[in-house]
Amino acid sequence: MNAIKRVILIILDSMGVGELPDAAEYGDEGSHTLANTAKAVGGLSLPHMQELGLGNITTIEGVPPCDELLGAYGRMAEASKGKDTTTGHWEMAGIYSPRPLPTYPNGFPKELIEEYERRIGRKILGNYPRSGTVIIQELGEEHVRTGYPIVYTSADSVFQVAAHEEVIPIEELYRICQIAREMLVGEHAVGRVIARPFIGEPGNFARTERRKDFSLLPPEPTLLDRLVAAGHPVMGVGKIEDIFAHRGLSQSVHSSNNMACVDQTLVFIQESHGGLIFANLVDFDMLWGHRNNPQGYAGGLQDFDRRLPEIMEAMTAQDILFLTADHGNDPTTPSTDHSREYVPLLAYGSMVKPGVDLGTRETFADLGATVAELLGIEPLPFGTSFAGELLGE
Repeated sequence: MNAIKRVILIILDSMGVGELPDAAEYGDEGSHTLANTAKAVGGLSLPHMQELGLGNITTIEGVPPCDELLGAYGRMAEASKGKDTTTGHWEMAGIYSPRPLPTYPNGFPKELIEEYERRIGRKILGNYPRSGTVIIQELGEEHVRTGYPIVYTSADSVFQVAAHEEVIPIEELYRICQIAREMLVGEHAVGRVIARPFIGEPGNFARTERRKDFSLLPPEPTLLDRLVAAGHPVMGVGKIEDIFAHRGLSQSVHSSNNMACVDQTLVFIQESHGGLIFANLVDFDMLWGHRNNPQGYAGGLQDFDRRLPEIMEAMTAQDILFLTADHGNDPTTPSTDHSREYVPLLAYGSMVKPGVDLGTRETFADLGATVAELLGIEPLPFGTSFAGELLGE
């Protein structure tokens, strides 16, 4: 496996390919992010992912199966409980989560909020699930008048704190979020505490880009930690640094949208030598899945597909590219939550045996185990490598 020097792993955040057998337990019957999006817009055109085998994984209007493939294909099931961004990425990095991270559909417990208020020396507003862009319009004027921060959550495992930058200075917002992170342990160990600064006037509030995540630490060393310990560079793009609490990364650039993440991935491909480039393209989930926008989702997929050749052409003979997702988020269902789905598994590289069907992997951790074997480090404690199938050995 020493012939492989570098792995490029790109997460198309939320691009699910069909409900898992236990989807009903999560209220996700009928979810199929990719196929339902295609149907809603009258078909997709994704010729480059099609050549890697996307249409061979599942039925997608406009993306039929391909006989002459450039890559290998399959799909992966999440073994961990839940359907959260954090646990999905952690599982790819070799960590099984037997319990879903806690969520709060009715807001956080009264006693927890009272203790939080005591520690930060302020009352809070909100404490209910809501879109971040909506809640600042609902409570922003009262926040400006009182100076009370806005606390809210979503269907994800998050504790979010919004504040106007001229009311609560950004460093103070970060400080009170760090207090929340220190409190939210044990049964209330949410995946992320998120600082959500905003600006503007009543009726015209807008979030700024000075968001900051305070993430739960992975419970044990991940693939990223093990690679760095073995001397391999690990470069994160997008929210990877947040998901892994800034751990196990040699370099990280928090590019803020899909195309900026593609740009930065290309920079790392051109400038780095060996190791892992790990990128998350968040717009699919944040902008289109959570907002039930299949047209936006379809457009984003086609935008990425148009740029895929740039990535493939920049690769060296000793690189392997993986495309996958961390969960689903079907924009055509009434829910705005993540959906419990299989995720695609596409692989490309000059050493990859084209046309290989990698089948249905029982866990996302098989991907992490494969990366570990390809880069020559000790096996991960969870997951089964498919490197031999991939390279035809």
